[in-house]
Amino acid sequence: MINKRKSKSFLSMAAAALLVAACTDLEIEGTDSIIDESTASGGIFNGVDNVESALDNVYGGFNRIGDQTKVYALNEVTTDELLVPTRGTDWGDNGIWRTLHQHTWDAAHPYVLDTWNDWNSSVFLASEIIDERSGASASELADAKFLRAYAMWTIMDLYGQVPFRAPDEGPSINPRVLTRTEALDFVIQDLRDAIPNLPERGPDQIADNKRASQAAGNFLLAKVLLNAHVYRGTTPDNSDMAEVISLVDEIAADGYALQDGYFDIFKEDADSETIWWIPTGVGNRIWNGMHYNINSPDNGGGGWNGFSTLAEFYDLFEGDPNSNYIGDGQEERRGWVPDATNADPETNYGIGYGFLIGQQYDGDGTPLKDRPGNPLVFTKEFPGLVGNNEVTGIRTIKYHPADGGSFRSHQIIFRYSDAHLMKAEAQLRSGGDATALVNELRVLRDAAPLGSVSEQDLLDERGRELYKEMTRRNDMIRFGQFTRDWEFKNPEAVGDDSKNLFPIPANALLSNPNLVQNPGY
Repeated sequence: MINKRKSKSFLSMAAAALLVAACTDLEIEGTDSIIDESTASGGIFNGVDNVESALDNVYGGFNRIGDQTKVYALNEVTTDELLVPTRGTDWGDNGIWRTLHQHTWDAAHPYVLDTWNDWNSSVFLASEIIDERSGASASELADAKFLRAYAMWTIMDLYGQVPFRAPDEGPSINPRVLTRTEALDFVIQDLRDAIPNLPERGPDQIADNKRASQAAGNFLLAKVLLNAHVYRGTTPDNSDMAEVISLVDEIAADGYALQDGYFDIFKEDADSETIWWIPTGVGNRIWNGMHYNINSPDNGGGGWNGFSTLAEFYDLFEGDPNSNYIGDGQEERRGWVPDATNADPETNYGIGYGFLIGQQYDGDGTPLKDRPGNPLVFTKEFPGLVGNNEVTGIRTIKYHPADGGSFRSHQIIFRYSDAHLMKAEAQLRSGGDATALVNELRVLRDAAPLGSVSEQDLLDERGRELYKEMTRRNDMIRFGQFTRDWEFKNPEAVGDDSKNLFPIPANALLSNPNLVQNPGY
């Protein structure tokens, strides 16, 4: 351990949550609180042993973003962007994927619980470093405050309230709970404290940008301020929007800029877009939607045949609505599917980029088949969230196995196109015109320029540019569309604004009476 005493992270078991509905006399063992074992036995917190090791530990925890479950699933599978249909018995998993897409999750959902535990743990571990008894330097404090801000923002955004425990508070003290507006102010202050002491780095310092920089701090602060009116329950504030614009300009002053060659951005090489990346594997992003018979030299076992997208999301892109081969009039971001003439065993392994629809091919141009021996033709249509065969649903891929390996550890968290579109949105929300900025990006992506840009146009553009990058839920809520109807959503959930927040996990409520369940659960 890196601390002078041991602590338990938020290590609740999903099974405990399942018992809550049936039991009212459970004995709480503190599994949803950080327990300082030395404090519980009379010990005193005197700071962490080694601040740099402690920072490494907190940064390492962020690698959880590479998982396809937990925080990624809550931000993506709950939207119109991704769904995980059950195929025979594959991907059934007791309905945990289907309930996310249908908006029928509850307080016992394992990803709701695990995400809560993960990010509360990061807040606490960062707070230990920030405590003056740890003796962190100004730069170390800046790192820790950036990490705490990101973790607390995640909880605030998903759950609307944030428990907070000081490093030396033992299990006899129930963590106080920050309201959403209190947490918002806390996050903003952490970032304002951190940014001046974070290193100033440009995009050419790609190896170092797996740690926070001033550009990363400015990006996160801009993201928080763009959503601040949602957290306050008000309308957009012009001063917030002006600061978003200024923060994006500061990121650009550090050398970040839009880059052409859309899929090249997701390689490990330096580019002008990547502001912050984490060294976690991208294998989930590549293979969770690929068919079992689609493979690469370093993954002969093939894909997992799960994640897909809705036809309505695919139709947001320019191009032939029923195919995505080269020459189908598609914009760059929709990608392309190799056919018999351009499948290549060296450069693409026969695997396409972007949205895979229609007949799929091997690296030598041979048409692939599914396991029963039928042509491997991905279709737009689903019979439902259950009853699917191996080929229903369009698949998506942004990180490509031919561009550095199937399981390389380089996943982008912040990139400049997102900041560019945040600036455009801030201009629009403060009474300005976003058309020029949006068209600058669209022309770069081989999409036709727009005559004007509305809020709907901006939401659609963010979907086209940032699909699968864990922004969709946040964006849809900000534009008032997370509770609208889409295919396979439960009709009773349509228009239910309580779904804009996830429930507080059931056993978290039992362990901390200061928490109050969110409305609707």
